[in-house]
Amino acid sequence: MENGTEVIEFLLLGLTDAPHLQLLLFMTFLLIYTVTVVGNLGMILLILLDSRLHTPMYFFLGNLSLVDFCSSSVITPIVIAGLLTGNKVISYNACAAQMFLFSALICAENYLLASMAYDRYAAVCKPLHYTTTMTTNLCVRLVLGCYVCSFLNACIQIGDTFCLSFCNSYVVHDFFCDVPAVIALSCSGKHVSELVLVYVVSFHIFFAIFVISTSYIFIFGTILRMHSAAGHRKALSTCASHFTAVSIFYGTSIFMYLQPTSSHSMDTDKISSVFYTIVIPMLNPMVYSLRNEEVKSAFVKVKCTFILSRPNKL
Repeated sequence: MENGTEVIEFLLLGLTDAPHLQLLLFMTFLLIYTVTVVGNLGMILLILLDSRLHTPMYFFLGNLSLVDFCSSSVITPIVIAGLLTGNKVISYNACAAQMFLFSALICAENYLLASMAYDRYAAVCKPLHYTTTMTTNLCVRLVLGCYVCSFLNACIQIGDTFCLSFCNSYVVHDFFCDVPAVIALSCSGKHVSELVLVYVVSFHIFFAIFVISTSYIFIFGTILRMHSAAGHRKALSTCASHFTAVSIFYGTSIFMYLQPTSSHSMDTDKISSVFYTIVIPMLNPMVYSLRNEEVKSAFVKVKCTFILSRPNKL
């Protein structure tokens, strides 16, 4: 397991050691991952195939679905394999790679949600200037900015975590290589690393929350000034899905990260981790499609096109 005092592998404790729960968790996570893959890739496919969805809102939504699919794929298959085989060992390099990818993807989702809030602001508050405001060039730049910021964030978090010494500590009290759980293993001074983690994550979260809250202040102000009930309903329906996704994502992220690792409860953290790593990527396609008539219409259109394109064997 070790070479001297250098850790070359980590042992992920996982969610439970109870044999009777392993199969139940395996089936549950396999079902959730299947729904996540079908939902997110299906959303991307609908957006690509239906020209009516070639708008800024769905451009951002397509990227959000891609990020959700990737972030779930970084974590969930490894968890499922561990439950099936009982092998919970992960190499040092694999742990670092998993941490890097997940840190980058979760930060990208953070900024994509902020970009979508600005898009909703432009749609509700400046409808006559929407097409000239949310141009293709601006949308591409916003998405590229999301990915660049997420890459830099991942580099900082990986450097901050793996500059520490782990000595003989290699048991990670989690089901994946999350930053707080790995920092907690360090036998060297980790106070600075904890502070760096809190400050970096706080900056990303609160900057995005500032953009989102400012956008919604203007949106709600515009809605209150509307005189027609139809206008109220249309504006609220435009923002309802995004507001729901924002509430779920930031509620979990703030609870999970904005506290020192020394004050974490491992069992509580595991429940939170399951929610934002495995459940949220499954929920987002549902949130954006269940009450979205454009997505339902696109699905019916694509389904009819597929049925009509099949050769008639009769």
